[in-house]
Amino acid sequence: MTDDYVDMVQWPAMALTALAAWLVGSRSLTKRNLGFWVFLASNVLWVIWGWHVRADALIILQVCLAVLNIRGAQKNDPSPAPHSGEADPRHFDR
Repeated sequence: MTDDYVDMVQWPAMALTALAAWLVGSRSLTKRNLGFWVFLASNVLWVIWGWHVRADALIILQVCLAVLNIRGAQKNDPSPAPHSGEADPRHFDR
């Protein structure tokens, strides 16, 4: 019975992945930020499912994507970053 429940994890993982992609594509900072968190939730679900079916490549992919999602969430943060030598495109004069 437990195997059936774990096998069904792929469906909410897929739904969260699609929802996260939609949110990250938004012009709203709040929705984009939420999208990165939803992506992280989907990464966790994919790892759970991948572990269950012994899909090592999927697990490694999800860990890599989680790192990219954390990076994306940090870059989406509107607070000014400490001087890093790079111009911040959000603060150009128009």
